Amino acid sequence: MSSTLLPKPQMRGLLAKRLRFHIVGAIIASLGAAVLYKYGVSEPRKRAYADFYKDYDSMKDFEAMREAGVFESVQPKNS
Repeated sequence: MSSTLLPKPQMRGLLAKRLRFHIVGAIIASLGAAVLYKYGVSEPRKRAYADFYKDYDSMKDFEAMREAGVFESVQPKNS
């Protein structure tokens, strides 16, 4: 038989050590996901809304819908 002993497993503080490692990883992953969402989804969406409303004419849109007969309370001008 071999006279070498196996090293004792770490029993105390194992949960705290693993939690510390995984919490740091989870925080880094969540911050990365938040940054990716902000610059990948939120900022382009805000830019698209700003570009749309930059030259949007609500009265022109209203008249187009009025002529199409979308509204029940407002009759088209031609009828």
